[in-house]
Amino acid sequence: MSYTVEKLEKNMAKITIEVPAEEFEKAMVTAYNQQKSKISVPGFRKGKVPMAFIEKAYGPEMFYDDAANICIQDAYPREMSASDLEIVSRPKIDVTQIEKGKPFIFTAEVALKPEVTLGEYKGVEIEKIPVEVTDEDMEAELKRVQQQNSRTIDVTDRPAQMDDEVTIDFEGFVDGEAFEGGKGSDYPLKLGSHSFIDTFEDQLVGKSIGDKVDVNVTFPEDYQAQDLAGKPALFKVEIKAIKATELPELDDEFASEASEFDTMEEYKEDIKKTLLVKKETEAKRQKEDKVIDKIIENASMDIPDAMLDMQQEQMIDEFAQRLQYQGLALEQYFQFSGSDRDALKEQMKDDAMKRIQSRLVLEAIAEKEQIEVTQEDIDQELENMAKMYQMELERLKEVMGENETDSIKKDIAIQKAVEMVAEAAKEI
Repeated sequence: MSYTVEKLEKNMAKITIEVPAEEFEKAMVTAYNQQKSKISVPGFRKGKVPMAFIEKAYGPEMFYDDAANICIQDAYPREMSASDLEIVSRPKIDVTQIEKGKPFIFTAEVALKPEVTLGEYKGVEIEKIPVEVTDEDMEAELKRVQQQNSRTIDVTDRPAQMDDEVTIDFEGFVDGEAFEGGKGSDYPLKLGSHSFIDTFEDQLVGKSIGDKVDVNVTFPEDYQAQDLAGKPALFKVEIKAIKATELPELDDEFASEASEFDTMEEYKEDIKKTLLVKKETEAKRQKEDKVIDKIIENASMDIPDAMLDMQQEQMIDEFAQRLQYQGLALEQYFQFSGSDRDALKEQMKDDAMKRIQSRLVLEAIAEKEQIEVTQEDIDQELENMAKMYQMELERLKEVMGENETDSIKKDIAIQKAVEMVAEAAKEI
């Protein structure tokens, strides 16, 4: 087994890997064993056709694709783990030689970790972030507490208002024809949530239980279902129920029920203290973000497109997982939002670039400053992880591999770098 590396522009590289002929021959045998139960030839029992007969009758090429995949999946990770290359993208594979009795040769085009040239990173100047709890902050928090302690009541004596939840049956039509996915029964819809397209929700305001409403809307030009994009639609809607949110009075009785305090004034004072802590935490995070932005601005690095693409895909996967926790599939989100994967990917592009640049400059600072990560640091992080995952600490240590431990060490070093540059920053 051998490989060569050709450096390309913008931190890309083409890696050529050569698998010896005998290894490719073994992979072909493995491919034959995987396929033989499906091969049927007159004169032989199914699954008992000799490999040599198949190659003679149909050519060895029928095993090439599977054998190539076996070799690639084995050779690429093995060779790259033994190399000193820092690969930061998925490989783009291209087979350049595949023939029985000859070495199997393929190329992998990858992005390599960019070098970072740091500019000024200690003592950068940023605008001071004020920390105070305003009357507006208090009002918003009290409203949130009210909502948290509210109750939902059925409404029968008035029409629907904005912020009510209506239960509806609906069916959509374009050019007089019902379209797929445009029908629903007993659907709960919060008026003002903007979860339906155009002015759909606005047209239900003022309608009562039992009303049948013709709702006219226009699908967005960039709607994910191309056959509906930009088209006017008619939805036939029936209002089946109306629910409203009833908020409690913010008085001493409420304070005694919602908190450990007897009066509203005491409760407000406690809320103010809690908000101040949150503000201080948020100000610390904003300061760190501003400092990192400044350091990125002062540094230079050339980010490969393939590295950015992989980061965007990872962020989409993270987003899909968060949706899943809420009981929603990514495809359902696209349907409801009128978006698609490409649009979401483009939407995440700037944040993906910021993630990459932030990590690269902080890794460079940690290396330059020779930031040390102690065993005590690692143990503390593992303890935090064990609490978060509700696992026994010793069990977590057992399942942690060398790669996971190295990743934790890098993350700790990066956090120490963040704290160092934030502390050294000058607020003006």
